[in-house]
Amino acid sequence: MNNPDTDLIFPLRVIPDLADLRGDKWNHLVDQLITPDADRVSQCGFVLMMARLGGCVTCNSDSFRAMRGCTQCAQRTIRRFKGDDEELIKEYEAHREEYRQYLNEQRTKSKHRKRS
Repeated sequence: MNNPDTDLIFPLRVIPDLADLRGDKWNHLVDQLITPDADRVSQCGFVLMMARLGGCVTCNSDSFRAMRGCTQCAQRTIRRFKGDDEELIKEYEAHREEYRQYLNEQRTKSKHRKRS
């Protein structure tokens, strides 16, 4: 299977294609994430959320999701999210914070290794 829209994990290039799938709050978030000066931690937190919600880890080249591509899979994931926009944005914020904490832990470990 060779679909040019299929990646190993949710790709940043798909974020603009998720606009207009939900309400104004969602659109505002998407708009923030696609600006040239968007915060990388925020973008990575979004990737983490989408990878988990969409099941990127269990996707493989023979799966239905892979055959359709990341764009359609991500759009379907967002459309099928059971909660409202506020709940989805809270999910995003939690994943962004998880990623931020991970980065801080890695920085701390790196500092300790340098001192040793």
